[in-house]
Order: sequence, then C-alpha cells, then structure tokens
Amino acid sequence: MGRSVVVTDADHGIGEEAALRLAGAGFEVVATGSTGAGVERLRARARDGGVRLRAVELDVTEPGACEEVLGDVRRWTDGGPWALVNHGAVAAARAVEDTSEEQARRLMEANVFAQARIARLVLPAMRRAGGGRIVTVSSAAARAVLPLLGWYSASRAAAAVLHHAMRVEAAPFGVRVVLVEHGFHTTGLVDQAVRTLAEPSAVSPRFSDCYRAVAAALGDRPRLVGPERAAAAVHRALVADRPRARYRVGRDARVEAELDACAPFVVGDAVKRALLGLSGPPSRAERLLARLCGLPEF
Repeated sequence: MGRSVVVTDADHGIGEEAALRLAGAGFEVVATGSTGAGVERLRARARDGGVRLRAVELDVTEPGACEEVLGDVRRWTDGGPWALVNHGAVAAARAVEDTSEEQARRLMEANVFAQARIARLVLPAMRRAGGGRIVTVSSAAARAVLPLLGWYSASRAAAAVLHHAMRVEAAPFGVRVVLVEHGFHTTGLVDQAVRTLAEPSAVSPRFSDCYRAVAAALGDRPRLVGPERAAAAVHRALVADRPRARYRVGRDARVEAELDACAPFVVGDAVKRALLGLSGPPSRAERLLARLCGLPEF
C-alpha cells in the first residue's frame, strides 16, 4: 500500500471525490463520513470503481468520537497517518442580522474548532515521523466576502488564519500545511445553504427577496462546476514535492479574491449589492460581470 491519508467528511462532495481519487492513485485511504448512509454509499462507489479504502462514521464536531476514531487510525496506520485531508464543513446563507446565535455557533464549531481538533490529533505522529501533510479544503469565502455569507465567511477566514499559523509552526518538523480554496460548485454545502434560505427574513422583505433569488441561482446546477477539480487540487497538494501554501480552484475563486484585495470598498461593495439584488434588479452590465467572474447569476 502507499502512504496513508485520512479524509474527513468523505461521504459527499469534494471529500468523496478526493477519497476515491486518492485510493485509485495507490494511497491507503481512511475515509470518515458524517452519516451511516453516506459511509455505505462511499463504500459502494469504491467497490464499483474497483478501489480499496476503509470508511468509518464520524461526527467531527464530537471531541470524544474524534479521539476514538483517530486512535483506531493510529493502530491501522502503524502509528498515525502520513496525511490528513480536512474536508469537514457546514454552510449557511443569511444576512448577519438574520442569523441566530445557534446557527453562527454551528458554523464556527464545524468549520473552525472541528478542523483544528482533527489537525491537533494527527500532528504528534507526523512530528515523530519527521514529516507529513495537512490539506484543508476551504472556500474562496475565506478571502472574498459576499452579502448573506457573512457568518460562513467569518468561519472560513478564522480557519484560514489558524492554518496559516499552523503552516509556519509545523514546517520545522517537516509537516506541510496547505489550503485548497474553491468557488461555487455542486456539493452538499450548496444544498445546505439553499435550505437555510428557505425561511423568509424576519428583518426585511428585501432580504426575503434576495433569499429567493439566491436560492434559485444556487439551485441551477448546470451553471455550477462539479467537485472533481477541487479533488484534483487536493491530489496535487499531496503528491507535489513542494506544494503551494494555497490552491485556488475555479475562476470565481480567483476573481473574487482579487476583487476584494484590489478594488476600493466603494466599488466592490456596490458591485456585490447589485449582483445580489440588494440595490434592486441587477442591470445587464452587472449580470455580464457576474458571468465573467464565474458567479451564479442571482
């Protein structure tokens, strides 16, 4: 068998595609899934594809379960995995004012604390081995803020900052820490975001109108790319001798980050309000801009 790698939340989206791709490339894959049904579906896809992997159920937001499963992984991999693909995350899309504290805490728990917890559990073995790799699947939302995604962006940005610090701290021990930041694509996270938009706003009818428009745009699956390109970036990050610190996947991920970094706030904010309909229906020019940026047309 090849080098061992743990892929979390591998029962959907980028994690699922990455787990199958890595198993097909010869890695010894331990894939965790958040539901029993998802784990069984992953096992079936692996059998149908003629690849071998070990799939187990794990809720990454449960500290005790994480310690138990990672303890099993250490036994299965002769001390600990060579690599971790940190894919576990949740999504929600509502205005900041319209987001409950419970929803906000759920985002922070899954997207920040759970990812840090899993990394903390695998790092000791990597240090002892003198090397390893942690690849975290993140989002362009960590660097480019869109209306209605404030809390989601906050959770992704917090995780990105932690992983930047971890990258510097782990480097002297031979451990490479990498971020893969993707744009809009067809995964379970998009479905979660659409579900959170279903309830009308308790704040303003304008927000309710935006929720309906954004949900319709995100539900237009043919306009969104699949998870395969991001899974390929994860694979590249694991096989590269000197992986980049950050891989951006998708034109929208690259353009959004540059827009936030380079455009004055007065310009960027106006474009975002127009694209999401917060300033009324977007003009033809604004729709063209969305298309050029690779964004769904809201």
